[in-house]
Amino acid sequence: MEALWFGAFLEALQAERDAAPRTLESYARDLRDFADHLSRHNMTVETADRPAIESYLAGLEAAGLKPATRARRLSAIKGFYRFAFTDGLRTDDPAALIPGPKQGRRLPKTLTEADVDALLSAATRTGRTFSERARNTCLMELLYATGLRATELVSLPVAAARGDPRMLFVRGKGGRERMVPLSDPARMALQGWLETRDQAEAALVADGGQAAASAFLFPSRGKTGHLTRVQFYQVIKRIAVEARLDPQAISPHTLRHAFATHLLANGADLRVIQALLGHADVATTEIYTHVLQDRLKQIVMEHHPLA
Repeated sequence: MEALWFGAFLEALQAERDAAPRTLESYARDLRDFADHLSRHNMTVETADRPAIESYLAGLEAAGLKPATRARRLSAIKGFYRFAFTDGLRTDDPAALIPGPKQGRRLPKTLTEADVDALLSAATRTGRTFSERARNTCLMELLYATGLRATELVSLPVAAARGDPRMLFVRGKGGRERMVPLSDPARMALQGWLETRDQAEAALVADGGQAAASAFLFPSRGKTGHLTRVQFYQVIKRIAVEARLDPQAISPHTLRHAFATHLLANGADLRVIQALLGHADVATTEIYTHVLQDRLKQIVMEHHPLA
């Protein structure tokens, strides 16, 4: 029975929230772990009550799972039981009043402007072929110019990049749409990559290697049809090594943080950064205000009459 309930819940998530495949996989994995725990204690998701759920969460804490992981597991359970209650599968919601674990607010790792310059320069030298170097340069320039999430960037449709655009149209988390401006270096890298990409795609079609040109800006022969997040991570690690930076400290998300922190440090409005990052709530964006602390101290010391 629980498999049917889980299946119905995941289908609802996909239909109502346009949840991404990775999100659905994560929910399914967390719910299976919860169901396995219940089974070991002679219970099911149909019969579990609040103490059973709290016992499961206590076990996760005892096993040393981080607060963020425990919060994610509880979120999946809460969502599932809320669905079960509203759909009439259960007459109560045993998870509704369970508080989540306290999480310390973690500051995002970021990079200096000099670090970013080194990465952008290294991208032009990273790759076995001219085509790979052009692609890597375009990836890095677009990432730093727009602050896109890794998935948003690698899955960009090529149509969005045609015509030397000043802005990119992006469909992000939850189907939210936004426009992000392109810097001149990003536009130049984009045009250079498009020329190389289009020539390669035309040659593949002409040789019978594929039926039609790819619809993605960064095509790949894999199942998705475009460069994957994992491949992108690997590319960035190689670029970091070429730039003589610690590859363990560099990721697409690090560049996204750098985009936001550098904008904020140079006077950009928090609401503007929220719109560019595609955050649904400005509270998510406020974590970047930590980068202003040193700058605010400097301003006070330089301009306050009593400093």
